[in-house]
Amino acid sequence: MEFKLPDIGEGVHEGEIVKWHVKEGDSVTENAPLVDVMTDKATVEISSPTSGKVARIHYKEGDRVEVDSIIVTFGTEVIQKEVKHAAQPTEVFPSKNIDPSASGTQDDKKQPSTPQVLAAPAARKRAQELGINLSLVKGSGPGGSVTVDDVEKQKSGSVSSKTAQTDLARFEPIAIPKIGPEERIAIKGIRKAIAKRLQMAKYYAPHFTHVEEADLTNLVKHRKKNKALAEKKKIKLTYLAYFVKALVASLKEFPYLNASLDETTQEIVLKKYFNIGVAVDTADGLVVPVLKNIDLLSLHDVAQEIERLAAATRENKARPEELKGSSFTVTSIGSIGGVFATPILNYPDVAILAINKIVERPVVIEGEVKIRHMIYLSLTLDHRVVDGAVAARFLNHYIEQLQKPEKL
Repeated sequence: MEFKLPDIGEGVHEGEIVKWHVKEGDSVTENAPLVDVMTDKATVEISSPTSGKVARIHYKEGDRVEVDSIIVTFGTEVIQKEVKHAAQPTEVFPSKNIDPSASGTQDDKKQPSTPQVLAAPAARKRAQELGINLSLVKGSGPGGSVTVDDVEKQKSGSVSSKTAQTDLARFEPIAIPKIGPEERIAIKGIRKAIAKRLQMAKYYAPHFTHVEEADLTNLVKHRKKNKALAEKKKIKLTYLAYFVKALVASLKEFPYLNASLDETTQEIVLKKYFNIGVAVDTADGLVVPVLKNIDLLSLHDVAQEIERLAAATRENKARPEELKGSSFTVTSIGSIGGVFATPILNYPDVAILAINKIVERPVVIEGEVKIRHMIYLSLTLDHRVVDGAVAARFLNHYIEQLQKPEKL
């Protein structure tokens, strides 16, 4: 039985093998941990689909693997030998050292008239769907193999404007010379995936950030009053729960912030569900689990779900379906500090809200100086979908919800 890397996330075409829980020759049971695979969203533990013996492991730790590529072959020891023999690497391009006229069998003399292209099955399928000649695609995978991303880039280059062939095409990485003592750390795993996604977001979606301040004195009092009651129910009532729950009314009022831009069809997709991605700081980097259908949850429900998802994410136990499907994203740095930030979009969401630090400071109210709990809220948006005036109105409406916490 050949086991292929399954579809492990929304828009994820490949993953990195982080850790094998088995080795060749091991006997495994169905649903036992098989391998940890890291995508651009999180590390996911994949279970064995069957009970049997591991005949061959096709990729080593650190390898990048396309979805639908065979990662494990299950079978007996006899089958293992046959698999290993059959899986010997074949020559993709004719060797320069082989003379077709040299002596040997007829099969030895046979050489393809044109080079065959090394590509993953998923890449071949996608190229066929798009009508793209694989021999014209430059591969970026192992050994120069063509990946799905390479095919998509070829599509973009042939259909879109010349932008994809100008700025990025002309960009040449700068080598950093060694001048003095230094330490070099390889960019890999989630950090590499984060870098790739953020670069894509900044390149494809023109950002702008709108910042507004809010008086949260009433909210601070409300949380202080209800925190003990929540704790009796074993609920950790955080400020983040308030910020997330308050989004519902504002996103209903301003649906263009609860949206994505489908560039393939040139349509703005207004989402009728309210799934909020919440950035979680983990040892491996920033990961965004998703709270589903918050409009159906109470404030306490939201608080419990945030705590559960954050814990699962930090322990690499979040399920694939819990890491996809967001319609809006929140990133909270207030517990660490910072006056305000300019977050980068969680592409393809068109909006992300940065929640900064709540501080006590003097504020002039009706001619009198009073000490209030104040915060700056930073809203970054995709300017192709949302304009500045809409951003300002959205934040004003959102702040009104926060200032009436008893309605949440």
